Amino acid sequence: MSTETEFYRLKECNVAQKRVLVRVDFNVPVDASGKVQEDTRIRAALETICFLRDAGAKVILMSHLGRPKGKPEARYSLAPVAAHLAEQLGQGILFVEDCIGEKVSSVVSQLQPGSILLLENLRFHAGETENDPQ
Repeated sequence: MSTETEFYRLKECNVAQKRVLVRVDFNVPVDASGKVQEDTRIRAALETICFLRDAGAKVILMSHLGRPKGKPEARYSLAPVAAHLAEQLGQGILFVEDCIGEKVSSVVSQLQPGSILLLENLRFHAGETENDPQ
């Protein structure tokens, strides 16, 4: 199935007021100062993100960055990616410093239609690379 066909199917969905969890590929090079060096992968996701936002979805993005060993490492944080994404979208986005747990649940429960949340690096949890069903 082509990406174009998949996007067409997405356009058929009524996502207004719904939470939509999107796995994106934001594994992009970030320099030591936290600046995104090359953003092709981020730009590739913009059409989908904008469609969902404009359709009134509560957009929750998840990704990994680098190869941390199942624990948080500042150099692999998605915080700089969140800032870059906000710049590309021309709007603020929410960022939470985890991808599971009460803090994430609390932020998700308060999302408004058209808002965008980026979760912290999935690989900060060992279960991501170990394919843990939990």
